Amino acid sequence: MVSREHKRDAALHDKLQILRSITHSHAMNDTSIVLDASNYIKELKHKVEILNEEISTSESSTPRVSVETLEKGFLVKVHSGRSCPGLLVLILATFEELGLNVLEARVSCADSFHLQALGGENEEDEESMDAQMVKRTITNTIKNWSESIG
Repeated sequence: MVSREHKRDAALHDKLQILRSITHSHAMNDTSIVLDASNYIKELKHKVEILNEEISTSESSTPRVSVETLEKGFLVKVHSGRSCPGLLVLILATFEELGLNVLEARVSCADSFHLQALGGENEEDEESMDAQMVKRTITNTIKNWSESIG
């Protein structure tokens, strides 16, 4: 006959192994599994906070800008929960000022503003730029646009 304590220990071990697999932990001892799970929960909480911030930002009046570095250029995304008359022209002018060629773009300017553009760097430009510089420049363009419509 198996003791209650042994059954309880076996059940706890099984639950820790499930927790280990869910959190993608490689830990072998119980304490490390729990610590990995705690860190995993913190990461998930952080991701939820970021997503909630993105949702609230996209619903606000100020367009949200994200820039990703690609092999030869940048993927620029601008989103706003409202229409932004004239903003597309200013952003495209900013692309030109930065020396980025618009290789591909998807735009919606009806009830809300969504721009997803692939910008490739001109080969002639000696000055190299990074995603932060592109984002900062486009954000400044949006800020100036926002102030001009008052």
